Amino acid sequence: MSLRFGTAGLRGPVGDGPGCINEDVVVRTTAGLARWLRARGSGGGTVVVGRDARTGSAEFFAAATEVLAAAGFAVVALPRPLPTPVTAYAVRTLDAVAGVQITASHNPASDNGYKVYTRGGAQLVEPDDREIERAIDAVGAASSVPRTAVAPAGDDLVARYLTRVASLPRATARTLRIALTPLHGVGGETAVAALHAAGFDDVHVVDAQFAPDPRFPTVEFPNPEEPGAADAVLALAADVGADIALALDPDADRCAVGVPTPEGWRMLRGDETGALLGDRILAGAPRGALVATTIVSSTLLGKLAAARGARYAQTLTGFKWLARAGDGLVYAYEEALGHCVDPDAVRDKDGIATAVVVADYAAELKARRSTLVDALDALYREFGLHLGDQVSIRVTDLARIGAIMSRLRSALPAELAGEPVTATDLATASGPLRTDAVVLEGASVRVVVRPSGTEPKLKCYLEAVAADGDRDGASARLQALRAWASGLGEH
Repeated sequence: MSLRFGTAGLRGPVGDGPGCINEDVVVRTTAGLARWLRARGSGGGTVVVGRDARTGSAEFFAAATEVLAAAGFAVVALPRPLPTPVTAYAVRTLDAVAGVQITASHNPASDNGYKVYTRGGAQLVEPDDREIERAIDAVGAASSVPRTAVAPAGDDLVARYLTRVASLPRATARTLRIALTPLHGVGGETAVAALHAAGFDDVHVVDAQFAPDPRFPTVEFPNPEEPGAADAVLALAADVGADIALALDPDADRCAVGVPTPEGWRMLRGDETGALLGDRILAGAPRGALVATTIVSSTLLGKLAAARGARYAQTLTGFKWLARAGDGLVYAYEEALGHCVDPDAVRDKDGIATAVVVADYAAELKARRSTLVDALDALYREFGLHLGDQVSIRVTDLARIGAIMSRLRSALPAELAGEPVTATDLATASGPLRTDAVVLEGASVRVVVRPSGTEPKLKCYLEAVAADGDRDGASARLQALRAWASGLGEH
């Protein structure tokens, strides 16, 4: 079976045949993309191509640039393995007709992928993906597709990106010690350069994870969401007395934040960082600015936006939807550690820019003898305690995910964690939120169950809220939600 377009493009294992990522698949995919662009009147336009450092990325990058050049496009081939946000930035700043990033983001080491951006720098969405697939199907053998060598671009776009990121801080305080890991990905050099350009010189890195390495030898899964993935950077943070810890995923479009607490260092959940950054960015935004998150994220951002005189939008999961949330967008995030802190420049999640904005906020708080944890606690006092978690059920047989969803829909619970809940099946909803997901919601609990769009997982997103700050009660409800969600995979 051939790979099909999923979240903004293709992802799959590197290997032979149409069901894997290989040079022939990349050649035919690129030829199909070129046909689709010409059919839309974009022939001869600029296309930006970037890559990470995964297995096969260099070969796939060369194939994509060469096919596009032979098809008559002005190809901007980024000069070396670079973070995905640099490609997204280049597409937008050059007004390119498209962009391609060879990456599998935070997928296992065995995988690679082909991510597509459309004009404006947002990820590919439906129905464009289906149209491109039909164009790919019309391409003949890969050996018959013309190719022309392309000279790499210089460092100008990288320098412009770093200048833009360095302009994001609002405060002047710079006394902050940072521990950083790129998890063997391509974000380390760029992240350190961005932090230095923004005035943060006290940056300590996890040496064993700093150089790009497609084997990801020190982590089971190269995803800062996964248990244990951030252990090395948290240990470094404790050793050097850091103020914050930052963990990027392999293509550096995601950023996880670690903080010290009386009980020791811990990573903030994406929803916690999302609330902090939402409040931070809205403090400097015009009234009526738009913030957005997805159906699986915490309900806190919506409450915060209403209190700050901002507009709020909820979209399906993925930045291909968040980037299109509406006019006046100043911030968007997804709970899976993706944050768009500068949508005017990068219309996608950007771990490098997020690292700089978080550092700026943490440094200002430190100058006031406060911390990110203190700021989060202040939000909880204002809007109620919001505890969240995620239960992922990893499968080897994808059919099992469909079976679990069918079983859930056939016996929707009327109560969770001792509280009545209302079920909404988004598969039968009308409008832009129609998707394969079930939402279960009560007065102080919320669960969303959906298949992952990028990995062989069923995901359950959990939230327990305590308006009165009763952490024990909220924790007990969250534990009950965990137990229920874990049970979905036991049959």
